[in-house]
Amino acid sequence: MIYETTITILPEEENNKSLIENKILKQLNIKNKSSVNAFVLKKKSIDARKGKIKFHLKYSVYVGENPEQEKFIPKWKTVNTNKKVVIVGSGPAGLFAALQLLEFGIKPIVIERGSRTSKRKVDIAKISTTGIVDENSNYCFGEGGAGTFSDGKLFTRSNKRGDISKILSIFHYHGADKKILSDAHPHIGSDKLPKIINNMIDTIIKFGGEVYFDKICTDLILEKDEKNNFITKGIICIDSNEKTIIQKIYSDAVILATGHSATDIYKMIYDCCCKNNLEVDKVLQEKTFAVGVRVEHPRQVIDKIQYHGKERTENLGAAEYRLTTQVDERGVYSFCMCPGGLVVPSSSGKEEIVVNGMSPSSRNSKWSNSAIVVEVRPEDAKEILQKNKIDDNENLLSTLNFRTYLEKLTYQNGNGIKAPAQKLIDFIEERKTNTFPETSYTPGLISSRLDLWLPDFIKSRLQKAFKKFNENMKGFICDEAILIASETRTSTPIRILRDKETMESPVIKNLYPAGEGSGYSGGIVSSAMDGENVAKKISEN
Repeated sequence: MIYETTITILPEEENNKSLIENKILKQLNIKNKSSVNAFVLKKKSIDARKGKIKFHLKYSVYVGENPEQEKFIPKWKTVNTNKKVVIVGSGPAGLFAALQLLEFGIKPIVIERGSRTSKRKVDIAKISTTGIVDENSNYCFGEGGAGTFSDGKLFTRSNKRGDISKILSIFHYHGADKKILSDAHPHIGSDKLPKIINNMIDTIIKFGGEVYFDKICTDLILEKDEKNNFITKGIICIDSNEKTIIQKIYSDAVILATGHSATDIYKMIYDCCCKNNLEVDKVLQEKTFAVGVRVEHPRQVIDKIQYHGKERTENLGAAEYRLTTQVDERGVYSFCMCPGGLVVPSSSGKEEIVVNGMSPSSRNSKWSNSAIVVEVRPEDAKEILQKNKIDDNENLLSTLNFRTYLEKLTYQNGNGIKAPAQKLIDFIEERKTNTFPETSYTPGLISSRLDLWLPDFIKSRLQKAFKKFNENMKGFICDEAILIASETRTSTPIRILRDKETMESPVIKNLYPAGEGSGYSGGIVSSAMDGENVAKKISEN
């Protein structure tokens, strides 16, 4: 028999194995401890409500059963068919699509515009030291996609989209800490993710897949079938270092897993539709997304608020928070909260500033940060673009063009890669910040009146939301809190449409949008599951 049970303990009791096992036995009314083959921790969560900190531990208890039955066993096969699938993008959607294809013996050919992690680390370091952003090798682009140098958050509420435990097990198989299999909010850490991604690439190659770096997809190879429908036969790509080198890669299907920052992919599809007389609105669709700022506090401030003034112990870790509210018919919420983390320059192009957050596995930096973002609808984007007389591609790419507008506006109010910033309290009171406390943002900050240049529908909602958040987290508004602009890459502003059943484009056959960049998922785990689901559909089709 396998029993499931949850017990509650105090933080200082977490390492007391005997106490925990006795609590479990008592709760399940098991008299004979020797009859238990194993106690397996399935989930751990922290409860800091009502001023008393507790751990909730969910266990599987094996009586007369072997827990090894739950061990992850890979099902990858060496490529055994002449079928090939090109995957554009090596983020979680692309990598997990490739691994899923290997389960069917289908050959994945992964094309990544950026570089391997070894070179990528150097290029990322240059952003802070020289202010130069390599447009193809940065925090957004390169081996493993945007997730490689992120916090590696693996928490998702998309539990109906696929097998979350399988995704976590594959990460663990490739080197992630076993804790991700049981933590309520699992994360890997920016210091460990690159090696894990390297291992995944090695697995894909070992079983017969191909992976190419520094290759930019510039067009689709389209033909017409006997019914006069357009069908994808592969891609055209160029070398990101030698752009005169043009290559055609033919395949039986193409997966677009390009992430939320590949602006050129949306424009490529738009142009492809125009030159082939395809209806763009049946291929691309604007969608609601969110933009705002990064708010950074000293870690001790957030720990003190969340742990009710109690001294944080090693068992507790840096405190997290999740905030959400409605202001004037728009959602305002925290996103990608990084306890014990850093704010990083996440631009992927020239003359733009984008900020993001990340944390090492230890989450032990002096700061904690989170994006605080406002819901942006297509009509909001159109209004701003029209007001500023900016072309929006006949209203078909308004949300994408608005995002670009805001990133360039942020750059104009910064200084090189130095980000415009304002103390939170000064933003609310609408006054200039004269001096900043120490920050994790290594390129540096420049004092800027965010309240004067952020679009008013964003500024006013942020101001009201911060006051509401402070009611739930007393001390959130404080003199040490800094707002750093702008956070714009929470999700894609454009959806590449696909059929619900076949998961392929309804207009361009054998083209499969996947992951965060397609507009059908958000975050590492949900993107990974989406990539798997697309690969399964391809094998069926």
